[in-house]
Amino acid sequence: MGQVSLRALRKSYDAIEVIRGIDLDVVEGEFLVFVGPSGCGKSTTLRMIAGLETITGGDLLIDGVRANDMRPADRGAAMVFQSYALYPHMTVAENMGFALKMAGVSKAQRNEQVGRTAEILRITDLLGRYPKELSGGQRQRVAIGRAIVRKPKVFLFDEPLSNLDAALRVNMRIELSRLHKGLRTTMIYVTHDQVEAMTMGDRIAVFNQGKIEQIGGPMDLYNRPANEFVAGFIGSPRINFIDRPEAGKAPMPHVELWKSLTQSAHPDAQRVGIRPEHVGVGSPEQGVRAMVELVEQLGDSAMVHLRVDGIATLLIAKIASHEGTLATGQAVGLLIGASPKALAFDSQGLLLA
Repeated sequence: MGQVSLRALRKSYDAIEVIRGIDLDVVEGEFLVFVGPSGCGKSTTLRMIAGLETITGGDLLIDGVRANDMRPADRGAAMVFQSYALYPHMTVAENMGFALKMAGVSKAQRNEQVGRTAEILRITDLLGRYPKELSGGQRQRVAIGRAIVRKPKVFLFDEPLSNLDAALRVNMRIELSRLHKGLRTTMIYVTHDQVEAMTMGDRIAVFNQGKIEQIGGPMDLYNRPANEFVAGFIGSPRINFIDRPEAGKAPMPHVELWKSLTQSAHPDAQRVGIRPEHVGVGSPEQGVRAMVELVEQLGDSAMVHLRVDGIATLLIAKIASHEGTLATGQAVGLLIGASPKALAFDSQGLLLA
């Protein structure tokens, strides 16, 4: 088991409402990611599921049972925090088995469960060490192991990789995905990093200002975002937004770019978005005239930041590094293609069909 349902879930601190009526069903065994900017309510929602925050309104159901007033220990959930929160005076084995000890589990049984979990996480050789003798990645594995030995219905992760360096984060993402496939237990994972969300989640819930903007698979959110917020948050580098040019006043490059993007888009579009990988760069005669402001070389690809007359923000083109060397201040042509993959939005920022 491990099904979690939120029904009109709300949270207020005095007169300030921070969670504004969330409805959500977490399918048993899935890896669901809560993603969004800082202060959007994703961690607060996770803590309400765990029982670490009281629920102001609505219902929390775990396996169909209302859990609003259940003690955290009775909910069948185990939480892994951003800080490892390991007891410094205990060994790895003692840290992992502490909750079982408090629950009255025998020493032999504790040792068996800790040993089996250590094998899953590949930390058997660390069981006799103390936290101060471990690296950041090893400490995080121990914190995860401490949750696993409890055999919870639901794992709750609150930005568990944010203290790790970039390379270790990638490795731990792989480890957590492998762990989920092996345990087949429901996991809810909070992050502000949309790359983590895209690479790990079966589904993603995009939070904004205390509500969920959209829920769906990673590529569903990427290709068909419900609104401008989701389109702008999901995807790296960021999507390019171009506003409808003001009739008779906008510079010609702005008008030409708009026409190129909207030839197959909705006629009522007030803003369009196009991903950097769908933007090309050629000679000034080939496309909409633009000026190179910055080139970021990434090895296999380059991010070209472009200035187009009439558009306030820089546009980004993601091109292969072998396509040529570009220099700051160079005039180029911005290429869109005959069938642009543009997303059209209305005046309310909603995606147009």
